[in-house]
Formats: sequence, structure tokens, C-alpha cells
Amino acid sequence: MLDLLVKSPSDFVIVALIMVISIAVHEFSHAFAADRLGDPTPRAQGRLTLNPLSHLDPLGIVLLLTIGFGWGKPVQYDPYNLTNHKRDSALIALAGPLSSILFAVLAAVLMYALPGSGMGVILRYVVGLNVMLAVFNLLPIYPLDGFRIVAGLVPNDSYEDWLALERYGVIFLLFLFIPIQGTSLLSLIIRPVIGFITSLLIPNQGMLI
Repeated sequence: MLDLLVKSPSDFVIVALIMVISIAVHEFSHAFAADRLGDPTPRAQGRLTLNPLSHLDPLGIVLLLTIGFGWGKPVQYDPYNLTNHKRDSALIALAGPLSSILFAVLAAVLMYALPGSGMGVILRYVVGLNVMLAVFNLLPIYPLDGFRIVAGLVPNDSYEDWLALERYGVIFLLFLFIPIQGTSLLSLIIRPVIGFITSLLIPNQGMLI
């Protein structure tokens, strides 16, 4: 990200805004799902809004704008307010990545609906960044959304065993950032998936991020 700031400050601002908005949509979707499933906690904490200021984590956004990797403020919910803790927790987790994919699909549709509008570059960034956000968060590692999604799918007799892996989540994530032949294991895992999905949304565009 910093190299983009040096090369083109205007592009840096555009990408930064897209990142901030994308995170806000992602986190709002978690809050919305929890609220619809009967938990008033996100609403009480002011998270049921698309205002990015309600969803940004200070350290996460600084890292996002400097190294291109960061995070938003996690949405808190009370499982005791949910009708089915296991199922509903998975649905709340799924809402974030699903919203990111829908955001990417909407941007791709707008690209085709508004040809020659001058918005093409910006919309391509929206597609790429939101696909990346969705794919990364679908990894089944705590505290990413994929961990809770998988928890909702495992058999009941394996549920507690799966949740016990939560304590090792940070270790697993750090392991994914270990460089292998000049790139991280994380990139080797998710980059092909990101490329495949973006190629479906915008054929012949290659990697958008």
C-alpha cells in the first residue's frame, strides 16, 4: 500500500476508501444477522450501521493502509440470546463473507451496466478487494469467520473438540504468513481461489489486487 501512495496518492485514497467501506459492509452484515436472529447486542453497541467509524479497529486500519493487511472491529454477540447457538453463530459468521461476495457481484454488474463511465478501475478494485476479504475470512481458523461456519457444520459430538482449536488460531494464522519461495503460505492457498472467483465475475481481467 505504501508503494501505491508514492506512485499515485489519488489511487491510494481511492483504494483506502474502498477498503474502509468494504470492511464496514462486512462487519455491518454480521451485526445485521445477529440482530435478525434475536440478539440486541450489536444494536446496543452501535454496530447496526454502515458508518465505517463504527467498524474500524485503529491498529487494524493502520496495518491495512500500510502493509495491505488488517482487520475491522469484531462484532460482539451474546450466544444466550440466540435460539440455536450452534446454527445461529454459524449464520452470523457467514453473513460477513456472503455480503463481501454480493458487494463484489454488484460492482461487477455495474461495470457491465455502465461501460465507459470512468468507474471501471474503481469497480475492479471493489471486486478484487471484496473477493479477497471473503476468501480470507472463510479460512477455518479462529478468529476468522470460517471457524464459526465450520463449527456450525460439524457433528454435535465433535462440536466442543472443534471449539477447543480456538486457542491455537493465532498460531495457525502466523504459520500461514511464513514465506515459502518468496511468497507466504497464505498467498499460495487463497490467491488461486481469489483469481478464480474474480475471473468468473470479470472475465479476462486477471488478478485485480
